[in-house]
Amino acid sequence: MLVIRLLRAGKKNQPFFQIVVTEKKNPPKGGRFVERIGFYNPLTKEKKINSARAQHWLSKGAQSSDTIHNFLVEAKILEGSKIAQHKKSKKEQKTEESKPEAKPEEVAKITNEVKTETEAKPEKTEPVTTVPPIAS
Repeated sequence: MLVIRLLRAGKKNQPFFQIVVTEKKNPPKGGRFVERIGFYNPLTKEKKINSARAQHWLSKGAQSSDTIHNFLVEAKILEGSKIAQHKKSKKEQKTEESKPEAKPEEVAKITNEVKTETEAKPEKTEPVTTVPPIAS
């Protein structure tokens, strides 16, 4: 299966990526690819994609990685929305699932009840005791 993805090039701490069409099984840092259709420099945010060749390979059935899909949407080669690349952590997913959807009237009623309870009952504070330092 053909994939359009980034191929890392450049020196250490100076990344430079080539946008290539390659087999999915080839390693991401390997130099074997079918065709180079563009480049991306993350340091200067410069990118160039040959739109005709990208459309050609997409019509042949090549799949694009999430990053390349977003580049193609920005360049208006593909229509649609961008793909979120960062997944939410499991903790965030659990909190979103456990939160029930409340209507604004219910939220206002709950907050008013909490305010009246806190106004009626002043908080009790415990006296602070100090401990003398230990002599050594």
